[in-house]
Amino acid sequence: MRSQNSRRKFLARAIAAMALFLIIGIRSVGHAESKASHDETSAKAGDKTQEKIARAMSAGPDDISESARIVDTDAQGNKVILREGSNAFTCMPGNPNVVGEPAMCMDAASMQWASDFRAHKPKPTNSAPGITYMLAGATQRSDSDPYDATSPPITVGPHWMIMWPFDPKTTGLPTTHKSTGAYIMWAGSPYAHVHVMGRP
Repeated sequence: MRSQNSRRKFLARAIAAMALFLIIGIRSVGHAESKASHDETSAKAGDKTQEKIARAMSAGPDDISESARIVDTDAQGNKVILREGSNAFTCMPGNPNVVGEPAMCMDAASMQWASDFRAHKPKPTNSAPGITYMLAGATQRSDSDPYDATSPPITVGPHWMIMWPFDPKTTGLPTTHKSTGAYIMWAGSPYAHVHVMGRP
């Protein structure tokens, strides 16, 4: 009788030990898989950030973009700093899948111009001409209407811009799109500016 009781106790302890061993093993595997998944997600996020930085830098001349601040926006429209800079320019990766959101590099005056444009202010408030580079090219809707959101997209090659309300009558510059040289984009509007095709 005692022998049977001893055997039952031994079996019960053995089963409990095996169950505990299995639980610990499952938890360890789960933790390892979770850590691996987290590491993989972090690596992908890091790769995505580096891709955005590279895309932003491609918009400006090398001597400007290599020291520029790199800024992106999240899904809620909040500013996200991808890299701090040491000069007066800010480069942004844009969104290649959205018309009118190209990668660009801008100085402070251009940043103010762009902020006023997005806010639909009556006119830009920058007190000096700004410089904007889009050397990776861009897409846009119109050369004449600043807020055109329905026309078919236009693909534009590398270019740079002087963000100041130039008048075609006093400058003699054309107001229609050109594949080379300069023209005034959005002429007749407060947001008219000089558009220069090619690299500076």
